[in-house]
Amino acid sequence: MPTLVALVTGASSGIGEATALELAKAGYTVYAAARRVERMTHLTASGIQPIAMDVTDDTSLQEGVDKIIADAGRLDVLVNNAGYGSYGALEDVPMDEARYQFDVNVFGAARLTQLVLPHMRAQRSGKIVNITSMGGKIHTPLGAWYHATKFALEAISDCLRLELTPFGIDVIVIEPGGIKTEWADIAAGKLRAVSSTGPYAPQGNAVANSLSAESNQRRASPPELIARTIRKAVTARKPNTRYAVGFGAKPMIFLKDILPDRTFDALMRRATGVPSPRP
Repeated sequence: MPTLVALVTGASSGIGEATALELAKAGYTVYAAARRVERMTHLTASGIQPIAMDVTDDTSLQEGVDKIIADAGRLDVLVNNAGYGSYGALEDVPMDEARYQFDVNVFGAARLTQLVLPHMRAQRSGKIVNITSMGGKIHTPLGAWYHATKFALEAISDCLRLELTPFGIDVIVIEPGGIKTEWADIAAGKLRAVSSTGPYAPQGNAVANSLSAESNQRRASPPELIARTIRKAVTARKPNTRYAVGFGAKPMIFLKDILPDRTFDALMRRATGVPSPRP
């Protein structure tokens, strides 16, 4: 049996780094991709091969896939993990930032999937793992653009699963809850930059403080939990289509499913400290 090959994006930290290490321990040949290659040099000690890849640059994506095929001759697992959270009132967020959020979180994953699929179809096997979020099923105040990207990636994954079944390729969605990564601080910083003053300031400051609160970080799950879930999924003969895992993921998705919209809205306002609207 040939050694299976995996490509993990956003591997310079957090979930991506933990996943690269977990798949290497499972015996995969792992390519860890990110813009900041210098942050991945330590991964070589675990037999992981860092490669420079910017998911918003088509040439970078093509060159990365070409290198893997030239080196390894195959590609069995793609983990589309690269992404970030851009928060702010829809009225406040510049459209260039909104487009960039989609470029990173949606179009980058879709384009990389396009590039690897010819190789997986030729093998008649493969696994595409899309890291969405519980935010692909629920909504939070001032997270319109972020949630839009995660809802979109959920929909893409469902359609892709139907398309690829005849070729023996699985599509797996991972829906993390609260995880101890840089994500929350980045999202809070983006939010403060656009909505900490002006008409949305009461909401903006409350949500930013909630995102960066130490208490939330203490409750958050380690990225290794997501990495172990990905390993379980890609090594399963018949993986689940979705895995909701990490702090808050299952209960929040459940509540969104059963509660009326306005009741869930009120729950989200309380959870993030957003002032209730006047009657």
